[in-house]
Amino acid sequence: MGPVVAAAVILPESIKVKWRSRVRDSKQLRPDEREYLYGCIRGVAVSVGTGMSSNEVIDNIGIARATRLAMTEAVGKLTPGPEYLLIDFVKLTEVDLPQKGIIDGDRLVFSIASASIIAKVTRDHIVVEMDAEYPGYGFAVNKGYGTREHLECLRRNGPCPLHRRSFGPVKEMRTDNRDET
Repeated sequence: MGPVVAAAVILPESIKVKWRSRVRDSKQLRPDEREYLYGCIRGVAVSVGTGMSSNEVIDNIGIARATRLAMTEAVGKLTPGPEYLLIDFVKLTEVDLPQKGIIDGDRLVFSIASASIIAKVTRDHIVVEMDAEYPGYGFAVNKGYGTREHLECLRRNGPCPLHRRSFGPVKEMRTDNRDET
């Protein structure tokens, strides 16, 4: 549910910080660790840019293209702009800069892992705000991911405007509803 968020960071050339060894793929970190590192990264970054594609955009063009769109937006917000891009897995053909897509980059490269943390925490903050607007789905707890609890809320309440219509369980619900009419 909700948007896909991407981030780009420019870090100092030779960064020496005590928390460096704790930075890794955001999915491998507990929420409190991500929040802590988010503040640390923002505190030392030369520049941070974030981009977002809404659930409607995801439904219209697909998650891969929507993610690249968000990544392109994030890179465009960097001031000063980058000279070279290191990216997790993909290549942004829309961006006219030298770049390298690195498989498992968020696990292997400090700057990519840092951007992963910025993106995840930014999205989590957005989703917590959405929980107040759409109570009953547990977004503040499940962050909109397909947890068992979220799926139960979805079955009980039906999809809200934030749910991606292309998401399997939502798509199945819509198909089931059409069959009944």
